[in-house]
Amino acid sequence: MSSATKALTLLSYFSTARPEIGLSQLCRIAGRDKATTYRHLQALELTGFIEQNPATKQYRLGPALMQLAQVREATVPRKDGAKTALRTLADRTGETAHVTVLSGTTLYGLCDCESPHHGTRAVIDINTFPLHATASGLCALAFGPSNLQSVALGNLEEFTANTPTTEARLNRLIQEVSEAGISHSDQCYEIEIQGIAAPIFDHTGHLAGAVAVACVASRFTPELEQTIKTELLTAARDITHNWGGAIPLSIEQAWANSVPKLTAQETAS
Repeated sequence: MSSATKALTLLSYFSTARPEIGLSQLCRIAGRDKATTYRHLQALELTGFIEQNPATKQYRLGPALMQLAQVREATVPRKDGAKTALRTLADRTGETAHVTVLSGTTLYGLCDCESPHHGTRAVIDINTFPLHATASGLCALAFGPSNLQSVALGNLEEFTANTPTTEARLNRLIQEVSEAGISHSDQCYEIEIQGIAAPIFDHTGHLAGAVAVACVASRFTPELEQTIKTELLTAARDITHNWGGAIPLSIEQAWANSVPKLTAQETAS
């Protein structure tokens, strides 16, 4: 890993839950020595990617990121390319729909849409999605870069009794997702939340992220599961198209085998 990569990786440890991080804490999180971490922080501070809070002496994200975020959204408007599909997905399933994007080895939340059909619904309140414990994360492991699996195995945190915490179980789940082209997280991250996700791709031909539905477990019936899968694949195709990509034929075939009702509907139309 290059020095520049190591420095930029430090940015991924900041979040709304952890907006400021001290030098010693960042060393522990990143698993690096103080001298190297401080040198990387100086480089990031010089370029405006981070800044030091004069009151706390801790580091926080800097103003340069605001400009880059605006340029990114203006030139690659991924949110705009996903929002219409998300609204339709949430409306037709009656559940919360959301999109994640893969950047490096981290899966970030991009946008979400809660359905107005129910008073009780899943709320997406995390910025980064655990690869091993969420439906979106399992999609990334199955269809993303191979190095993601070693990253996931390095942090098999147990969130619920259903969270996969062994290499063998995680590998079985990844294999199931690879065969079905769609993932299912049965209360692995949160109790009472079922997650189903499908991969989405961009103009590079590589996995860009996932589109998912988070459903309250008490409403999760076989009929609703079928509806979610059917609508989810439509949303995955729409978002992939809007992002300039195409669903790989191998995944289309997996969908045809795992969601036969959708295939029959498309054939009839």
